Amino acid sequence: MLRFGRRALIGAGLFAVAAPALASAGTLTSATLAASRGRARLSIAVTGSQRWSIRATDDPLRLVLHMPEASWRGATTLRGAGPVRAARFVAADDTLVLDLTGPALPVAGPARAGHIVLDIARAPAPRFAAAVRAGRDVLAGTARNTALPLVVLDPGHGGRDPGAIGATGVQEKRIVLAAALELKRRLEAARTCRVLLTRSRDVFVPLADRVEIARRRDAALFVSLHADSAPGARGASVYTLAETATDSMSAALAIRENRADLAGGLRLPSVSPEVQRILISLIRQETRAGSHRLARLAVRELGEEVQLLPNTHREAAFVVLKSPDIPSALVELGFLSDRRDEAALQQRAHRARLSLALSRAVKQWLDAAPTG
Repeated sequence: MLRFGRRALIGAGLFAVAAPALASAGTLTSATLAASRGRARLSIAVTGSQRWSIRATDDPLRLVLHMPEASWRGATTLRGAGPVRAARFVAADDTLVLDLTGPALPVAGPARAGHIVLDIARAPAPRFAAAVRAGRDVLAGTARNTALPLVVLDPGHGGRDPGAIGATGVQEKRIVLAAALELKRRLEAARTCRVLLTRSRDVFVPLADRVEIARRRDAALFVSLHADSAPGARGASVYTLAETATDSMSAALAIRENRADLAGGLRLPSVSPEVQRILISLIRQETRAGSHRLARLAVRELGEEVQLLPNTHREAAFVVLKSPDIPSALVELGFLSDRRDEAALQQRAHRARLSLALSRAVKQWLDAAPTG
């Protein structure tokens, strides 16, 4: 999808369309392998954006770093350090092969913009063998040479507004804050994005302020978390903006949540009203498409972990989804009006499954998002 970069549209008032950028392919300009406290620190400089993943293999012992479609500009071989005997780039496979002196596994090194940084440390033979047998990536991520995109997480309610209250007295505001903090931890640990919460403690934040927090900081994505009350409803669900709700329950939820309205508009250049209308239309089309793409990813990933509400992706006029220029979604983690959901949402393990699913959805959304 072509991205109508909102900075270009708003700042210049022109119909300049940014060329779609490859989210997966970058140029690798240099690489170093150095010993550090018995480990080997691998650092690869990246221009652009580069996805990567690393797996363990045996016979012989190796770590294989896969960087799809990468252009390698640095030295094709690296001298060994620590548990790494030597390393070489295999252009045909888009891989950097690290030959090991013994069992060793990678951990994420210090975060550094525009770099893939891995620390490779010796590991017990059974643990290395288990990683080989699993046949899965040991680590994976995306390196970018620009600031990581910002994702704003919005734990609903707070302070004097408890939100829904379950049969046992559980308050929605506490459930969603715990879930938001867990999701923030996961996203930051994966170094997928920067994360900002509209509230990180039990305080009241007006709806309009929640949206404005994201807009002032030019967020890439806005995700609002809730655990509402609705007779007969059970399971997670995802909502995007529509002035006409898809069903009566969604309409009722929106009315329940909307205690204020957002009047703020886009900051547009000094152009004719006709041009402004076209700019607004282009930006809103892009925003709507991004919101729907996030909803599809969230539904798919949540379905792998928890029970879903039927017709899981729904639409309604939630105020917190009304930013015209930031893709947004509201996730109902479950319904406190259902005793089974209420019990599950109080369990840390259940909230961890929810946050795992949502972190995967956000990462996939960001990895596929064109830049502009």
